[in-house]
Amino acid sequence: MKASATLELKLPARTKSRAKDFLDLTKPRISAMVLFSVAAGGLYAGARGAELLVVLNTVIGTTMVSAGAGALNHLWERRTDALMQRTQNRPLPAGRLQPLETFLFGMLLGLGGTAYLLVTVPNILTAILALFTLVSYVLIYTPLKQLTTWNTLIGAIPGAMPPLIGWVGVRGTLDPEGLALFMILFVWQIPHFLAIAWLYRDQYAQGGHKMLPSFDPSGDVTSLQMRAYCLALIPVSLFPILIQAAGPLYLMGAVLLGIFFLMPTLRFHKERSMQNARSVMRASLIYLPGIWALLLIDHTLNLLFRR
Repeated sequence: MKASATLELKLPARTKSRAKDFLDLTKPRISAMVLFSVAAGGLYAGARGAELLVVLNTVIGTTMVSAGAGALNHLWERRTDALMQRTQNRPLPAGRLQPLETFLFGMLLGLGGTAYLLVTVPNILTAILALFTLVSYVLIYTPLKQLTTWNTLIGAIPGAMPPLIGWVGVRGTLDPEGLALFMILFVWQIPHFLAIAWLYRDQYAQGGHKMLPSFDPSGDVTSLQMRAYCLALIPVSLFPILIQAAGPLYLMGAVLLGIFFLMPTLRFHKERSMQNARSVMRASLIYLPGIWALLLIDHTLNLLFRR
């Protein structure tokens, strides 16, 4: 009886642990960013009434695809993850999950999400862009991390797709407004990921990843690129103004947010410390939801005043 009771107590705990491991495969933080970015793109496209359901379906399908890409990325990098302290306890290198089940899980989410978009969103372009994001992230960006420091710039292409997918889900076309959202997220990613790569540059080197800070011990090039992309982000974030898709509120807010993001990169330039690198990363995590929220608030106010 005692053995039976012990087994009954252990089974739920093991099931819960496996569920957490499968959740970890989906890279929840990235998936949350994808969810918010897709929703921002769809709402910015002017979704109202029945179109809100299209936004919801686009968010669900794209988040599934992103989660599948995350799982397949875990599968591809399981050996290099085992070499780095920050990743060696992930489900695959730790041996809690097996490659085959991870592959099936990733494919189910990736292709299932693409199929979901085909069925629920009234234009095929949305599913095509989501599938492109999956393929380019897993089969191009992931292997390039072992080959060239350009991987960050190339990986920023699939990384910038979510708001564009949200826009296309509602509008069905690649319009300048949607491409402006893509460019904002594209440029934002570079200083964001350079800050992370600086924080873990030694571990990335141990894992064989060709990240710029691992080859830039002084931090001169890393700092220059952080500042350059943050500076570029300010005019890039003003694209919606140039195409008359945003108003004065967004103009002021975007400039202030851009300066807010730029300031810690200037501090990092003066002192290449871990603390200053973390400040760049934290500023980036405030900037992105801030710019999306600002864009949506400005867009909503413009609609109200037009009425």
